[in-house]
Order: sequence, then C-alpha cells, then structure tokens
Amino acid sequence: MGSEPAGPPFVSVVITTRNEELHVAALLDSLAVQEPPLEVVLVDALSRDRTAEIVEGFAGQHPGLVRLIRQASSRGGGRNLGVRAARAEYIAFIDGDCIADSRWLANLRRHLGPGTVVAGRTRTVGQPRFGELERVELFQGGYDVTYPSCNLAYPRALFERLGGFDTRFVTAEDIDLNLRAVQSGAEIRYEPEAIVLHHVRTTFLRFLLQAFWNGYGRKQLTEKQGNLWPRYRLRRLLAGQKGVIAWARLAAALGGYATRMLTGSSGRQARDQQIAGGTHAG
Repeated sequence: MGSEPAGPPFVSVVITTRNEELHVAALLDSLAVQEPPLEVVLVDALSRDRTAEIVEGFAGQHPGLVRLIRQASSRGGGRNLGVRAARAEYIAFIDGDCIADSRWLANLRRHLGPGTVVAGRTRTVGQPRFGELERVELFQGGYDVTYPSCNLAYPRALFERLGGFDTRFVTAEDIDLNLRAVQSGAEIRYEPEAIVLHHVRTTFLRFLLQAFWNGYGRKQLTEKQGNLWPRYRLRRLLAGQKGVIAWARLAAALGGYATRMLTGSSGRQARDQQIAGGTHAG
C-alpha cells in the first residue's frame, strides 16, 4: 500500500503589537479560521491599552491556538523573540493592525519550502489617499526585496541562518532580511492570492511620520549594505509621484534619509528603540 499523502505543514504565525486594541481582535478572528495546523505567537511590546487583555481573552476562548509574550522590544526584536518561541518549521509574519483573508495561510503554503521566502499581496484599508501610493521597490538578484513583513513567510532554518531581523533598524528591517536572504541564495516567490488587509495611517501627520521613518530606515540600509541607489527604479519612482500627497510623502522620506545621514547613530539608539516599538505597522 502507498503511503498517505502528507498534510499541510505546521506554521507558526508571529505577530508583534503595541497599543493595537482597535485592531487585534479582528486580526485574531481572521487567524482562527485559517487552514490548520498553525499556532499564533503574539509578542506585545508592553502595550498601555487593552491589547494584552483582548489577546488573553481570545486565547482563553481558543485553547492551544494563541500564546502571548509581553516584553519591551523593537519591531525586529519582537519578531525574533516570537520566532525563538515558535515551534513550527515555517514562520508566517503578520502585523497587529492587519486582517488575513480566510485563505491567506493556505495560499502561502503553496510555495513553502527550504530556501524559499513567500510574499503575499497586501491591500490597504482606510483613507484612500494614504493607501494608493506604491512602495519604493528595491531589487536584488532580480527579486523585489521590499515585500513587507506584514505578509511574509520564511523557513525557520533560513531565518535562523540569517540571524533573524537586525534589531538596529527603525524601519526597513524586513527589506534588510529579504536582501540578505537573496544574497544567501534564497528565492522570493510572490503569491497574489495570499491577501492581507493593512490599515493605513489615520491622519496626515501620522502618514508623514511613517514616511519620515521609512526614509530613515532606508538610509540605515545603505549604511549596512553599501550604495543601493542603482538598484532602485528611480525613473518609475519619480513618474509615480502624482499629486500633493505623493510629493509630501517623498519629501518626508527624504527628510528622514537626510536626518539619518546627518546624525548617524550617535545619541539616537534609545530614541530608535522607542520609535521602533511604536511603528509596528511599518
């Protein structure tokens, strides 16, 4: 008799949160209906709202599904902690202000394998004018390495071999990880049916602050990886800047880039860690 076909691989879903009481219940509800087997490891960076209380209540209603870890950490540091606590061979990352499509994990699983990073499609919800702008793509070895960690899956062995997320980053720690993965010989597969809904910033000021810190993180990336400008599609980037909102975001990002260039890391580490703990949506 032939052997029984293997079932879907066990996946650990790792989440970092900080003050996400408005969104975390919807996220957990969306994960409870995913294709099994899975576990959810949620690392909360000492939220000052009801986030932890909501997660604990959900865990009580779904025994064995969710584990809560409370520890002050940066975004990358929290994810590293979550992976260390995870039990599965594969890790899927999602953020605390997201909602996963009911087939999200099943579609990510279609491509899971050693040496393969799987990126899903992230759609924005909220203010349309803040969500319609495309990310600034960066390419390495023919792969787009800017797929965000709110919708990303890694083999645990690859993640550990790379040393996880670099906790020095304020933002762009996911780009750095993806870049290092490709440099090590891994491939990135894009699965457009693995859909995550991501809440955009609710005010223009928060939107600009996000752009500022994204620019700051891109400069951190060049400090670590060397000159990356030839790998950006600058003509496409500039052609996409249509309207006041787009140019304001670009200006804020360039301001963050310039700030990092002028100040460097001197005297900024505590500030960096504080900001990173509060920018989990990336």
